[in-house]
Amino acid sequence: MSRATYGLARHRKKKRLFKRARGFRGAPGKRWRLAQEAVRRAEVFAYRDRRNRKREFRALWVTRLSAACKMRDLPYSRFIFGLNAGSIELNRKMLSEIAISDPKGFDAIVDIARRNRPTDGSQN
Repeated sequence: MSRATYGLARHRKKKRLFKRARGFRGAPGKRWRLAQEAVRRAEVFAYRDRRNRKREFRALWVTRLSAACKMRDLPYSRFIFGLNAGSIELNRKMLSEIAISDPKGFDAIVDIARRNRPTDGSQN
């Protein structure tokens, strides 16, 4: 009985893996076992960091908004509270873009947030 060697299928599998490992320095770019481990690890990092990038962008938008609000003598937290109370449904990305590209428009949004802040003294 002849020995099964997978021939073409295994060759294609290896080609696919080494294509993904191209550019890895040293042995992980050349050796099968190390290439498997390196590619698996790289894919885990890529999956994780696709989510982390969203988190970092949101932090950037909040920082920009905080600075823009501080220039207008309104804390970021009161700004967001006023927008929610005034039922303005703009996300932080759009608000930060407006703050950068259209300062007069952002001033109008800040005025709306100021008008909708609480007056009973429970929220400072």
